[in-house]
Amino acid sequence: MGWTANDIPDQTGRTAVVTGANSGIGYRVARELARHGAHVVLACRSERRGQAAVEQLVGEVPSAQVAYRHLDLADLATVRAFVEDLPGERLDLLVNNAGVMALPYARTVDGFETQFGVNHLGHFALTGLLLPRLLAAPGARVVSVSSAMHMIANIDPGDLNSERRYGRWIAYGRSKTANLLFIHELARRLRAAGSDVVAAAAHPGYADTNLQSGLLRLGNRLIAQSAAAGALPVLHAATAAGVRGDAFFGPRVLAFRGAPGPSWRAPWTRNDVAAERLWAASEQLTGIRYTALA
Repeated sequence: MGWTANDIPDQTGRTAVVTGANSGIGYRVARELARHGAHVVLACRSERRGQAAVEQLVGEVPSAQVAYRHLDLADLATVRAFVEDLPGERLDLLVNNAGVMALPYARTVDGFETQFGVNHLGHFALTGLLLPRLLAAPGARVVSVSSAMHMIANIDPGDLNSERRYGRWIAYGRSKTANLLFIHELARRLRAAGSDVVAAAAHPGYADTNLQSGLLRLGNRLIAQSAAAGALPVLHAATAAGVRGDAFFGPRVLAFRGAPGPSWRAPWTRNDVAAERLWAASEQLTGIRYTALA
């Protein structure tokens, strides 16, 4: 039958932050973590949708310990404010789930191409700022949600913000490749520092979420698996025993649907030189340095 939400270990005493947790994959991840005892922070851009998600989650899991906190990954000032306002001195789990997909060209508050800025740079900054709390929690994990669509495009190190030429799907694929390169380099740096924090990645396959529009919505109705099923690879990366650094999980059936397991990834997402260069560029663009791993 494969790994299911019933296999999630007891999360009592653990604190998790899930970005984009007001709907879709993020909401299902937050709900299952809370159902298994974790205190979960729903980090969302919209206060209205975030608070509504908290109310819905408590209605489904009356014992849930959940809270909403404002986080807009398109604005690094709010990323810093989120971290400053987050209570507690340790964090057991960070799920970098929030994202945007195939948008027309636009820029974030800080001037980054929106998909690269939200999907990668915002999470790069958030993880760096939360890293001291993760290092203080034995067995902590960072999980970034990528996509099987990373395979359509490698990053262009000379044009990270797609200023010379923009295609909405290529930009999306590049941002999802960036997610995997980030985890690859973060896992390497954590190992080098002797830390037991695990950095892993996952993707939901083809899941019915609110990221899709137009013809993809028709595809959702016909062939997509549910958002709850799409959340399982993320939950596996976040909670299953034996997860190793730089692992990548997705649905077992052609990386499309089914129970979670190890997933194929494009070879360029394991390129050490590319990962290190992206890391250096991300530090420069965001102004965030991972000094705790220095």
